[in-house]
This record gives sequence, structure tokens and C-alpha cells, in this order.
Amino acid sequence: MPAGGVPAFRASPVVLCFLFRNTQDGPQVLMGLKKTGFGLGRVVTLGGHIEAGETPERAAVREVEEESGVVVAEADLQRAGTIEWIFPAAPALDMSTVLFRAQRWEGDPVETEEIRPAWYPAGEMPYARMWPDSAHWMPRLLAGEYFDAVVTIADDNVNVASIVFS
Repeated sequence: MPAGGVPAFRASPVVLCFLFRNTQDGPQVLMGLKKTGFGLGRVVTLGGHIEAGETPERAAVREVEEESGVVVAEADLQRAGTIEWIFPAAPALDMSTVLFRAQRWEGDPVETEEIRPAWYPAGEMPYARMWPDSAHWMPRLLAGEYFDAVVTIADDNVNVASIVFS
């Protein structure tokens, strides 16, 4: 990766941040129902675009707070890998994503204009309500693995054409 830690791809630089908590019933991950924009109506992870001059870590901190009201410190972020999403039928949607996990933060998630947050058991993710590619890579993330993947989306801009892990 070049200086600044953003993958050197032509696509929009993006971050996703997975917040985990342990409960008596097992680990849970914070996700949210997307209320606006790209992914409307799907259960998604907190995250978004890296703004000019931001590091991926700073973008993750900002996006988590904007979307859920939760404050996570950069020092509490753990890099979990990268995903390059390729949309051959709509290249403007291509994304180069840095993934993060966090076990510590401050505050309780609150609904925002963009996301209705909810905790999900890590072993019972609502894949049927998420982007179809999530079921391919998210089990690795939930298991604590670090991975890099290239996901090529089918011409319908929804389903998976291929996924390659490296």
C-alpha cells in the first residue's frame, strides 16, 4: 500500500468498521438498516468514503460517529483486511475498502438519518437482508481473520460474479 494506507486502486476509497461486543449469549456485531443512498433497505456495516486528506483510520472514526453516535478511538481500531469491489456494468460504483474491527468504544448506538443500528449475533448474520457478497467474506471477518479480497459484481450490480481471496 502507498503512504497513507489507502489501497492504490482507481476506485473510490472507502472504510467499513465492525464493532463487536461480548454478551452472555456470545459475540454480537453492530450493523444497521440503510435508510438513504447506496444500499437503501439493506443491512450494512458502518462506514463510508474516505475524504481528501483523511487516513482510513480517521475516516472510520468519523463514519462510525456520524452513522451511530458511537465514538471509537483510532487506537482501538484493528485492521481486518481490504476488499476491492468491481462493478463492470457501473465502474463509478467501484470501491477500494479498508476493513476495521473494534472491541472498544464510547456511547450507545442511536438511529441517524442514514442508519438504524442494531446488534446481531455474530453467528446469525442476516445475510438475506445484506448485499449478496457479504456471505462470502464476512464469515472470515467474524472469525477474526485478516484477508484481502476482490469481489466482482454481476452485471445486475447486485449479485456476485466472482470473488478471489489473496
